[in-house]
Amino acid sequence: MVYKHLFGPVPSRRLGVSLGVDLIPHKTCPYDCIYCECGRTTALTCERREYVPAAEVIGELDDYLRMEPALDHITFAGSGEPTLHSGIGEIIGFLKERYPRYRVAVLTNGALLADPQVRSDLASADLVVPSLDAVSESAFAEVNRPCTGVSANSVHEGLIAFSHDFPGEIWLEIFIVPGLNDSEEELTRIRDAIFAIDPDRVQLNTLDRPGTEVWVTPASQRSLERIAAFLGDHRVEVIAACTARESVPSFRADILESIWVTLARRPCTTEDLCRIFSLHPNEMSKYLGILLEKGKIEAVTEERGLFFRLK
Repeated sequence: MVYKHLFGPVPSRRLGVSLGVDLIPHKTCPYDCIYCECGRTTALTCERREYVPAAEVIGELDDYLRMEPALDHITFAGSGEPTLHSGIGEIIGFLKERYPRYRVAVLTNGALLADPQVRSDLASADLVVPSLDAVSESAFAEVNRPCTGVSANSVHEGLIAFSHDFPGEIWLEIFIVPGLNDSEEELTRIRDAIFAIDPDRVQLNTLDRPGTEVWVTPASQRSLERIAAFLGDHRVEVIAACTARESVPSFRADILESIWVTLARRPCTTEDLCRIFSLHPNEMSKYLGILLEKGKIEAVTEERGLFFRLK
């Protein structure tokens, strides 16, 4: 069976062997984050609807999971915001009823958590990983570039409300963009927000491969460790370097080598490579991240977009 809505399993730094579930068309999102590795948002929206048939997604999951694959998580993610799908609660409910042995994770930017229906839809998940990149309205607007109607305050209040009701684990992700959200003033606001939200973990992240805006640079490991110390909470951790993915069982060394060989012949965009290897953009991102981290390739901006080539 050819799956339209499932991808992976993906070698995830945080979630181990993770089967991806993509409910949203490419780059349909309430944010147009400057750091997004999936590129610029082409459909900036807060509208919740059934973007792909929920019955199709449930059918694919049933077909795949009846083979009892070894997975650490089934993860709702992809190249759009999964909580935009109005049927996500139904799909999570199916998984917990039919395949309760699997942990269900949802990666969300948190933009819609102010909506009680969204919070209800996620209630049966085992793990939700929401983002909080800024607390001040100015930094939030610069980093996340949200759709009309979403503010830093609404996101903050939605996260607090969700944390009070959600019975599962919450891992709060903070993406550091040097020069925009790493000032002492902004980090103090974030520290106060962490205290109010009270997540199970706080994970500091930064650029792993080139984002939407080419001028965005990654924070150094030393800077991330300094920020973790400033936030002063034992639950704060710096996400491990991307090379750790190579120890994940679903990592494919042959794919990594084939991507390198392909780029040795000619530069390619992520979209080019996804077509060549029939991989989801999220999967391709993992492999490109490893090659970038090792210094084997580099990213250059050309007329047709962002290209990767041998260094």
